[in-house]
Amino acid sequence: MAALLSALLLLFACGQAEKPVLLPLPQEITWLKGSVKADAPVTERLVESLPEAALNGEEAYRLTVLREGVVLEALTEKGLANGRKTLRQLSAGGRIPCCEIRDWPAFRVRGWMMDVGRTYVSMEELYREVEVFSQFKLNVFHLHLTENEAWRLESRKYPQLNAPEFMTRQPGLFYTREQMQALDRYCRERGVTLVPELDMPGHSAAFERAFGFGMQSEKGLSVVKDLLEELMEVFSSEYIHIGTDEVQFTLPEFVPEVVAFVRSKGRKALSWNPGWTYGPGAIDGLQLWSYRGRAQKGIPAVDCRLHYINHYDFFGDIIGLHTSRIYDVPEGSGDIAGSILCLWNDVYRDEESLLWENGLYPHALALADRAWRGGGYQYFDDFGTVLPAEGPAREDFLDFEERMLSFRETLDVPFPYQRQGDACWAISPVYPNGGNLEAVFPPEEGKWETARTITGSSVYFRHVWGPSIVKGLLEDPKPNSTVYASARIYSRKAREAGLFFQTQNHSRSERDLPAPEGAWDHRHSRIWLNGEEILPPAGLLRLEKGWNTVLIKLPVGEFRTPETRLVKWMFTCALTTPDGKRPADIEYFKDY
Repeated sequence: MAALLSALLLLFACGQAEKPVLLPLPQEITWLKGSVKADAPVTERLVESLPEAALNGEEAYRLTVLREGVVLEALTEKGLANGRKTLRQLSAGGRIPCCEIRDWPAFRVRGWMMDVGRTYVSMEELYREVEVFSQFKLNVFHLHLTENEAWRLESRKYPQLNAPEFMTRQPGLFYTREQMQALDRYCRERGVTLVPELDMPGHSAAFERAFGFGMQSEKGLSVVKDLLEELMEVFSSEYIHIGTDEVQFTLPEFVPEVVAFVRSKGRKALSWNPGWTYGPGAIDGLQLWSYRGRAQKGIPAVDCRLHYINHYDFFGDIIGLHTSRIYDVPEGSGDIAGSILCLWNDVYRDEESLLWENGLYPHALALADRAWRGGGYQYFDDFGTVLPAEGPAREDFLDFEERMLSFRETLDVPFPYQRQGDACWAISPVYPNGGNLEAVFPPEEGKWETARTITGSSVYFRHVWGPSIVKGLLEDPKPNSTVYASARIYSRKAREAGLFFQTQNHSRSERDLPAPEGAWDHRHSRIWLNGEEILPPAGLLRLEKGWNTVLIKLPVGEFRTPETRLVKWMFTCALTTPDGKRPADIEYFKDY
């Protein structure tokens, strides 16, 4: 009897499956009883209609998993491919739980951008990004190929563009036509559109060094057309990005002629906004890069505003990125195409540092989830990088965090993110310091008062552009102020831990001075563990068995200083394993 019972229990267990982790989360999913083997045959068929997919039907699919069989239906091959990606995630545990999924993307453009003009990124890394991100249904790879520092795309007609003497960063490194053609094919095979960009007429100092004249001249315009023709021989995308940002226009006919030339070749032209000003129908798409960027009726817009991961740390920005709405709308339309995550490499860092410090992979998964699902809870500047204390926005982010971290274990990529939803900080009142950044206030004297509590591993009191653009924790932050943050954490045993601590995470677009030797920043910020001050650089610290107390002092003077153009009044603090790769085994005390 015992043997029979064991067999029945085993049979029952084999017929069930844990609910798998899905990213992006499908629009509609109903879990049913039972499961099937992961290698169960799948019937695929193209259908004439999917009435539940109200928009972007060409990418929609219907997936039905029953004990009788698995059926995948879609209107197009793109839809079938998306369904296969979901099915692969469903089967990760060895069995596929029975379910019904009705799914479609809220936005038709969901992508990432890499600036390889400033910093050459290896072909191996570019392939890896396409391979990984396509699994999560990102479908556009925007490649920024040219910059002031270098022209990275091979030109056979004008080889001087690729000569080392005309590059000011990583001289001699560029991509051959064959390399880019192969990458283009690789993207197409995985359902990703590779959009190449030649930035013009600004961001073109490399062009000027190579030719001795600028783009906004009769000779320059002629050369630009030749280069665009070469570009179109390499890349298959119907879209060609022509830049037009951050430049003074001196040749009024330059942009209209370039757009007309691109269109004459059967392609469509994209342009940054702000940039050149277009009338109705004068461009095929606008990519909004600044908070001043605005969509125009009749011209599809890609919203990248405040989706620049070179400006923020990866703990704070990912909250705002996943929680916000794209262009403050719940789903796309003819005028709102979607969003692209942008990684600019203004200040040089090697490839490994670039990927790690900017958190490309976790941020891209945040965009993949939000741009597919749509919705969101508030626009970025209404909520900023503050993790909600309660409510659906908080629950949604914590659910995403768990799903994202489960994939971290399966991806062999730089993934500098750890759970922050349970990190709890008590924040003191704001103390006016009169410009004396070393002034001492009650928390340093053992007299603690909590003004509020907040969760998350990065806390911004005032963001770089101020509360009118990106909201921080303080409603009306004042210069010449000091705030303290404190956390009580419990460790089950005495142990070494790694400390990730910052009070001014440097932006790639800024040339701020580094902190003085022996200081965390130029503002006299300090941190103590159990009353003992931690001085930089702090690689390891010692946690006591039981309760430990972290106290952080965060003074600020003016919000713009000679050392730091855009002062970030904030801190990032996370305790990790000694190697810095995983969260430490600790618990935060949440009731101050």
